[in-house]
Amino acid sequence: MTDLRASQPHILQPYVDSGALPGAVTLVARGDHVDVRAVGAADAEGGVPMGRDTIFRIASVSKPVTAAAAMVLVDDGLIAPGDPVARWLPELAAPQVVRVPEGPVDDVVPAGRAITVEDLLTFRAGYGFPSDFSLPAVQLLFSRGVQGGLEPQALAAPDEWMAELARIPLVYQPGEAWLYNTCSDVLGVLIERVAGRPLPEFLAERLFEPLGMGDTAFDVPVAKRDRFTSLYQPDAAGGLRRTDAPDGQWAAAPKFASGAGGLVSTADDLLAFARLLLAEGTTPQGRRLLSAEAVRRMTTDQLTKAQREASDLFLEGQGWGYGGSVDVETTHPWSVPGRYGWVGGSGTTWHLTPSTGTVAILLTQVAMTGPTPPAVMTDFWRYAAGV
Repeated sequence: MTDLRASQPHILQPYVDSGALPGAVTLVARGDHVDVRAVGAADAEGGVPMGRDTIFRIASVSKPVTAAAAMVLVDDGLIAPGDPVARWLPELAAPQVVRVPEGPVDDVVPAGRAITVEDLLTFRAGYGFPSDFSLPAVQLLFSRGVQGGLEPQALAAPDEWMAELARIPLVYQPGEAWLYNTCSDVLGVLIERVAGRPLPEFLAERLFEPLGMGDTAFDVPVAKRDRFTSLYQPDAAGGLRRTDAPDGQWAAAPKFASGAGGLVSTADDLLAFARLLLAEGTTPQGRRLLSAEAVRRMTTDQLTKAQREASDLFLEGQGWGYGGSVDVETTHPWSVPGRYGWVGGSGTTWHLTPSTGTVAILLTQVAMTGPTPPAVMTDFWRYAAGV
């Protein structure tokens, strides 16, 4: 692998110079040509220079990894996309649905059909975030501790978490609408119960170890914390407020391993995962971790046109495969039909483009303030696309 460091300034150097970012790592790969750049520092105080092996909270970039783990179980023949999840998640055997999405949470009707594995993979189980976060049933995800954000230690253990989720009605009928986030956490619990082991162990054995993703996990041990970033949130005065330190939320294994947003990783680990998908499920050593069909289903848009249009707060010119977005329209200079990947609320992005063999990874430690990608991301995507 070649680490190419061009002489021109880093594309994100102006953000570091202005104080908007303490630092960043970018990686753009096309075949064996890999351009990795590190700029700035791992903390706002500038004490630890950013490096190629710096560890970041990747937040929702965890979602494609969780989807891939579920497809490992599909390939193993232990589950199928059409299977009702109630076999393993009895808490969801008889879900209730609010009569209308904006209605009160006690005005419910039974679900018209069972929630399936594919409903979780495509985010159409009925749980999650629509464009309107104020809906009463959506607010319960926050008030009852189901939505953890960037605080993994705040979530209850899986059985308790599932019991609490089951007390919250669905916003839409299963299969009806695309709703963001929650399905990946439910999918993580499903994987644990089907595999008969904790999600971190299953991911390590079936994906991370075979791919050499040695820094990808749900916590950061003491020996690695000198490579772990601090996390920041923009403040009202235009500065940065530290919300988590290397010895904070990720210093110990959480009770709930969030398949929606709990992982930490590095640029090279995420490159290895992207290359697995580009190679249709095989490692560089020729070991098959996923079937070509599993990869095809992951990276193919599964939504109807109406479902995409109703979700444009999150999906602008995009559909959704399994665990990640799929570009379906050329709405921006960096949009390429078939580009697959996602964005993490901690300031991270990960995409691969099968038609060109390109991988584009951006890792920062400044959290997003909403679903709309900030300028730092769009500038990087434009740079990665060469436009």
